Amino acid sequence: MPVRKFAVADAPFERSPGQDGEVFAGNVVDQRHGGPITIGYGRYGPDQSIDETLAVDDVMVVLEGRLTVSTAESKVTAGPGEIVHMPKGEKVTISSHEEGAITAYVTYPHWQEALA
Repeated sequence: MPVRKFAVADAPFERSPGQDGEVFAGNVVDQRHGGPITIGYGRYGPDQSIDETLAVDDVMVVLEGRLTVSTAESKVTAGPGEIVHMPKGEKVTISSHEEGAITAYVTYPHWQEALA
């Protein structure tokens, strides 16, 4: 696999699986490329919320806006330049704020395969 760089404009955004709100994911590297991880971008509209039980380890870097990630035990809010790690098996609620958010993410293993 060659060295590559990506921008948000490279992401083929699709509605996040099982969601009907304004939450989109766009993989730029995944199982189709032969690597062990998925890399992509997330786009959250204003005041959106999703509930997930994580099938993979997920690392999210907030690029624009703010997100709050809540579990039964904790709650963190992250803004531009901050990283949130969400361990596999954790039940989370991810909520955007009034400005929405753009994130970059890395998952291990591939989230699409884990959800299949």
